[in-house]
Amino acid sequence: MPHYMLLLYDDPTQWPKMSPEQMKETMAKYSGWRNKPFFVDGKRLGEDAGRVMRGAPNGGSPKVTDGPYSETKEVLGGYYVIEASNYDEAVQRTLDHPHLQFGTIEVRHVYGT
Repeated sequence: MPHYMLLLYDDPTQWPKMSPEQMKETMAKYSGWRNKPFFVDGKRLGEDAGRVMRGAPNGGSPKVTDGPYSETKEVLGGYYVIEASNYDEAVQRTLDHPHLQFGTIEVRHVYGT
């Protein structure tokens, strides 16, 4: 069955505003979603900004800079991989994902599966 990657974007300044109880409850929802029968994999990304690499035209050296631009309001915070027969089914299966309470989910087909 085809795989779809769910790219989870959010505003990282929102998490620290939660109470410890809200954080615990929210993390339990994320963990519970991983028990869905169509779930394949998923990880939270590190809190560092990472690195952005850009190729150079005309054979020059690639440029490497610190992660996402500071004016970006949403950052990629993690991903899930699910099984679905097509985009419509992938979207339908994602409608109850707890991340939609806080941010954006981009659904992308993963080729080769």
